[in-house]
Amino acid sequence: MSLELKKHLEEIIPLTDQEFELIIAHFRLKKLKKHQYLIQEDEPVKNIYFVIKGLLKATFTDANGKEYIIQFAMENWWISDFRAFYSNVNSITNISCLEDVELLSITKENLDKVCAEHHKMEHFFRVKNSFGYIALQQRILSLLSTSPRERFEQLSQQYPQLTQRVSKTIIAAYLGISRETLSRLSAKV
Repeated sequence: MSLELKKHLEEIIPLTDQEFELIIAHFRLKKLKKHQYLIQEDEPVKNIYFVIKGLLKATFTDANGKEYIIQFAMENWWISDFRAFYSNVNSITNISCLEDVELLSITKENLDKVCAEHHKMEHFFRVKNSFGYIALQQRILSLLSTSPRERFEQLSQQYPQLTQRVSKTIIAAYLGISRETLSRLSAKV
């Protein structure tokens, strides 16, 4: 069903074709169009998603109505409101499609089942969650301790394809700077 997922898993764990067939049976294909919501605030979150194709953004809106971009997800990335998914509470984020997307979804029940049946998958998700935590920590530290220029340069170096696929307004919001500041910074790079 998805060679992309198989390649992604095999970056961390070796899999036979038979093992992959048993694993992929726990996933479902989902397609959404640009501007559609994958997850909306105050709703239950039953799935985590692997991005086969497309680009999404996760946002949080504060009590004053200000929207903050928490993360992006493009091909070979995972996305969900993980707090809601793992804690069985309603979402505090919105996840919307910046492009048409194709995703593979897995429920908490199926995730637990596939990890229990295939310890390689348990190892895979432990490693992915560790990498996710490290990336989140780096993002927080970057927002706290680096200049707008440094944040823009880090993003451009780490994810050059992202800056080509997303508007400068969205990139500026992600970096916590104004659109005008981003324009000045990108003109100098």
